[in-house]
Amino acid sequence: MIDSLTCARARAVCTAPLLGPDDPPPFQVHHPHGRSPFVLIADHAGQQVPQALDGLGLAQAERDRHIGWDIGIAGVTLELARRLDAWAITQTYSRLVIDCNRPLASPTLIAPISDGTVIAANAGLDAAARQQRIDAIHAPYHARITAELDLRQQRGQATILVAMHSFTPAMNGVERPWHAGVLYHRDIRLAHVLRDALAAEPGLVIGDNQPYAVTATSDYAVPIHGEARGLVHVELEIRQDLIADVRGQHEWAQRLERILRQLAPQFTAI
Repeated sequence: MIDSLTCARARAVCTAPLLGPDDPPPFQVHHPHGRSPFVLIADHAGQQVPQALDGLGLAQAERDRHIGWDIGIAGVTLELARRLDAWAITQTYSRLVIDCNRPLASPTLIAPISDGTVIAANAGLDAAARQQRIDAIHAPYHARITAELDLRQQRGQATILVAMHSFTPAMNGVERPWHAGVLYHRDIRLAHVLRDALAAEPGLVIGDNQPYAVTATSDYAVPIHGEARGLVHVELEIRQDLIADVRGQHEWAQRLERILRQLAPQFTAI
């Protein structure tokens, strides 16, 4: 039988702050005084794991895979933010700790298995342990985005929200032909013109809500920060083999800067 002291200690572990003094903060803001209408967010930019979670019981090689983060997207986001002079935020922790692009009720918020890899540290979490991760990472990350969008609204500053992601060249043995995908839910204003502009680029195959589609039950950023606020927005996915190195990241940032600058006036004049 487990005694009451052991139970009390277990509860204290779950309710204590997850991040210790040697853990990095849950997000980084880049170009905080950016003057561009664009706001860039990267929910899966990082692959850190809080020290208290002991690597989630996974080898580093597993955490380096696409299941741990959106490979290459941090570099694209930072370079694009620099080129556009845009406010940007990158999330620090692995999506395996908690997925910051999932609603809190989603069964994949804290996935026990991802692309065939069992994450033992995520299995059977009780409500307190789940809340600990929400409080440490998910909530402050999205609170910072909300605060920035509120401030821009108060200033009357035009805002175009771009959610930055990357995807694997193949999934479940099926090759994905798209170089990038433009994702949206109900609001197609920016998504369709960006899709068409990218498709007009020589040699590019662009997915229309491929390889994923945004829904209110599978996504957080677009429904909450984009649709609910009525902001012009889009979610962009870039294939990971195209941005796995600095050269590819800069090529895509340069391309996106050119296209987004061309498209911005039709959305900032309203």
